[in-house]
Amino acid sequence: MKIRIILADDHAIVRQGLSRAIDQEDDMEVIGQASNGRATIDLVRQLAPDILITDISMPDLNGVEATRQVRRECPAVKVIALSMHSSRQFVMEMFRAGAMGYLLKDCDYDELVKAIHTVAEGKVYVSSSIGDVIVEDLLNGRQAGAPTAFSLLTPREREVLQLMAEGNTTRQIARRLFISPKTVEAHRLRVMNKLDIDNVAQLTKYAIQEGLTSPEI
Repeated sequence: MKIRIILADDHAIVRQGLSRAIDQEDDMEVIGQASNGRATIDLVRQLAPDILITDISMPDLNGVEATRQVRRECPAVKVIALSMHSSRQFVMEMFRAGAMGYLLKDCDYDELVKAIHTVAEGKVYVSSSIGDVIVEDLLNGRQAGAPTAFSLLTPREREVLQLMAEGNTTRQIARRLFISPKTVEAHRLRVMNKLDIDNVAQLTKYAIQEGLTSPEI
């Protein structure tokens, strides 16, 4: 039986290249692709893959939040992060969200195949290029460094912040999240107060620094 995989990345060329390579493997198949976090969650619900391979910086909903929702709604689905981010913060947030694997985008394809097999067997895979210090922190549950968006803000506040940073208006955010514009404004005010930031430009910069969105989006 083949390992059924969904690929999530906002760059089509990355998804298509990985899909062609993975489909050459005898025991793997790509059954779906998504370009943003919300589409990823919908696709996982529909197709129930064995493994989701996801980027972190994606539009609409980032990979950390998407992973958290996928793991909550579809706990049988195993998640592997494939990201350009190598810092402790991103690695730990992905594992806290429920990921079982983490690789950098500059890894060899053979390493990705190894990670897929490892995670499919129910084991954790962390790329050696990330470093022993990060692995040790993860295993010991240590938290280091300054507070992040993931520790300071609620999941809903992070969603609102990401959508704001991506240029959505209050009404657009309200429609996207199925909440009222007044509720969006309340979330925005709480975000600004918690972060001590009073303008959208700085909020956008913060969201990019925290990996909630990408400067390319």
